[in-house]
Amino acid sequence: MATELAGLIRADLAQLTNDANRLAIAPAFDMPAAGAGANGENAFSFTQTMKNALDSVDAEDRAASARVAAVDAGKSDDLVGAMLASQQASLSFSMLVQVRNKVMGAVDELIKLPV
Repeated sequence: MATELAGLIRADLAQLTNDANRLAIAPAFDMPAAGAGANGENAFSFTQTMKNALDSVDAEDRAASARVAAVDAGKSDDLVGAMLASQQASLSFSMLVQVRNKVMGAVDELIKLPV
């Protein structure tokens, strides 16, 4: 299972790299404007996307903590479910850190570009 998960992560990373390369090559006029679409429904907001990701990771961590606390207090006997939720929250956080590292690396590369 760990091998399958590692393969899926590598495939996702390769897809993200391909998408980033495609976007880097795309002319600026092909990119949609920040306010495109009626009422901004087609608009992409990196800030909002990151906030949603942070909220999702935080919600998973809180749910895992609640499940572990319930097992510790004797209110639940689902130790396996609590440990799985804890590991899922840990993986989500690790993925978020990796996304942050990739974004920071991209920003560093942009700063290094000659003007």
